[in-house]
Order: sequence, then C-alpha cells, then structure tokens
Amino acid sequence: MSDEPTLNAVELATELTIAWLGNQNNRVSAEDVPAFLRAMHATVIELSGQASALIETPDASGSEGYTPAVSARKSLASKDHIISMIDGRPYRTLRRHLSGHGLTPEQYRERYNLRPDYPMVAESYSEQRRAMALKIGLGSKGRAAKAAASALAEKPKRGPRTAKSG
Repeated sequence: MSDEPTLNAVELATELTIAWLGNQNNRVSAEDVPAFLRAMHATVIELSGQASALIETPDASGSEGYTPAVSARKSLASKDHIISMIDGRPYRTLRRHLSGHGLTPEQYRERYNLRPDYPMVAESYSEQRRAMALKIGLGSKGRAAKAAASALAEKPKRGPRTAKSG
C-alpha cells in the first residue's frame, strides 16, 4: 500500500511531462527531458507532502554543471561565426539557437560563466547588417530631425517681434 502513492507520483509526473512536451511552444532537446522529468517528479512529491520519500540525485540538485562544447576563446576565434558552447556548431547569430534551447543570452552567459559583453552575433555578420542599415538609411530620419531641431534653435537670432499698432 505504501508503494501506491509513489507510483501515482511517478505516473502523474510522467503525464505532466508528456503534456508539457506535447505543447509546440516548448522546445526542449532530448537530453534535457530526463532532468525535467526528475524535477517534475520532485515537485509532485513535494506538493503531495511526501518530501521524506524524495531521494536526492546529482542531476536534481539546483546547480547543474554544464560542460561547454568549446572554450570561450575558440568560440570567438573566427570573425565569420560564433561557435555555440551548447553543441559546438558555428552560427552567425546565437539568439535563435539559444531560444530553441529555452535560454536567453543572459542565461547562456551565466551558464558558461561568460563576460556580460560576450557577443551574440559574429563580427562580420554585424558589419554586414550595419552596412545594409546605413545603405537603406535606417536611423537617418532621427539624425535629420535632430539636425533640423538644432538648426531651428540657432536660427532665431533676430529680436522678438512686436505687434505694430496702427
């Protein structure tokens, strides 16, 4: 009889995990599924009040040790691409790759102990995008408006107008 609540917790955690993975908005790699299932099981047990039955596993602890696929130096070795520390593959920009793994750039930097100014876009790709933006005139409207405003501020050097009585 004492195995029944544990079995139900396992089944419930499994069902919740299947439902969560079935949602098309949740993108998770296959290697993250067991850790998520463990976390879900621990949560179900905690909520059911059976916290004493929980057996601590190394992966279920709060601090997971992530091993980078490449070093930070090698990741930034080329101007044409940045090598991901998650899978070791080159990318021109990491943002979409990180979102596919459920990470923000800040979380990625934190996970691999990177500096806050670690780039998310390859240098040559950034230069290409900058050149394209300048070519089509992005940002020039704001500069033109500032120039016009400063020209208007400098222009009225005449005395104030007075109403003529007549």
